[in-house]
Formats: sequence, structure tokens, C-alpha cells
Amino acid sequence: MDLSILFDIGILLIFIGIILLFVGMIREASNSSDRDQKTHVGGVIFIGPIPIVFGSSKGIAKWMLIVAVILVILMVIFYIL
Repeated sequence: MDLSILFDIGILLIFIGIILLFVGMIREASNSSDRDQKTHVGGVIFIGPIPIVFGSSKGIAKWMLIVAVILVILMVIFYIL
């Protein structure tokens, strides 16, 4: 696989991520009138190949664990290529 294609895909994914961030901020700002909503947060931090998963509820932590497994699988696939 040509490295320029991977570079272009990476730049495209960065731009898509930035656009999704702005769309999410605009969406949340328009829904800010409901103050009694409970917000759930979570994330995945990679230290080397080991993912650390955290979340404010068990449901979000479970989803972050699924995301971490998918990311590890993608890292292995891209390492093999």
C-alpha cells in the first residue's frame, strides 16, 4: 500500500473529526435549555499498547471498553500492513 494514500486518509480523518467536534458543540449548545439532563462522560487512554478505560457510569465505561478493543484491533491490523 502506498504511504501517500495512508497520509491522505489520516488527514481526511483529522478533518472529519474537527467537523464532528464543531457539529457536536453546536448541537449541545442548542440543547442547553434543558438543565435537568444528566451528562455521561468516558474515555480511553493508551499507554503503549495497553488501554486504560474510564467513564462516569457503567454503561459508558462498557462502550469505552468496546471502543478500546476496536482501536487495539485496528492498531494490530495497521502494524501488520
